[in-house]
Amino acid sequence: MKSAGSVCGLVLFSLVAFIVPGSAGAAPRAFLSAAKAEASSPASQWNKNLEGVLNLMDTASPKIRTVEANFEWDVYTKVLDEITDTQKGTIYFRRSGNGAEMAADVTEPKESAKYVVVSDEKAQVYEPGINRVDVYDGSKNKEMFESFLLLGFGGGGHSMNKSFKVSYLGTDTLNGKQLAKLELVPLSEKIRNNFSRILLWINSDGISEQQQLFFSGEDYRLSKYSKIRLNPKISDAVFKLKTSGKTEVVTH
Repeated sequence: MKSAGSVCGLVLFSLVAFIVPGSAGAAPRAFLSAAKAEASSPASQWNKNLEGVLNLMDTASPKIRTVEANFEWDVYTKVLDEITDTQKGTIYFRRSGNGAEMAADVTEPKESAKYVVVSDEKAQVYEPGINRVDVYDGSKNKEMFESFLLLGFGGGGHSMNKSFKVSYLGTDTLNGKQLAKLELVPLSEKIRNNFSRILLWINSDGISEQQQLFFSGEDYRLSKYSKIRLNPKISDAVFKLKTSGKTEVVTH
């Protein structure tokens, strides 16, 4: 079983650094139709260079208010040359004022089920099996927290340049679709000491369908999303932990 700290590290990337995959879902039809029409036009060539991809992401950004999706997070360990951990569940996001809130219900594997809420520069990881909440203060690493927050949930394209060196790596085919592939290298040495680089696969809606986070030694975490719903109505209860008066709380 992975430690709560390891899970939180994965959560902070997969949730905070999560850029919403595309889906017909509940997104405004006019927006999706316009984006797909533009992407299908030979003249647009949105995925042929960095500026085209970033412009498309900027267009998508203000349209995204809430998100719900299924996820699979795979952890690869180079020294073993294999996937050493896989977690599945449902992720939720919503913009709140000038900030954002997100939650993840990790349902598989069942023996290590967890519920995660990230908001107000704080990540909370609840493990019902041992009735404990681990609280991680993001303000202690505000630079890292804010950098990854800019990446996700419709944060836009050009805003990434504030915290990362962004490079265009061409196109890849994923799930039968041609996606633009971007590489992000943190500008901050402090952040690079934790994460060497990030790969994003951007679709024709200007949002990502897959993210890959590399640590030192080429270990990585791969996040894949499916059954995406854009702008669904999400209850306030989703962003609150369902604990009891006997729940142990550990602050890190």
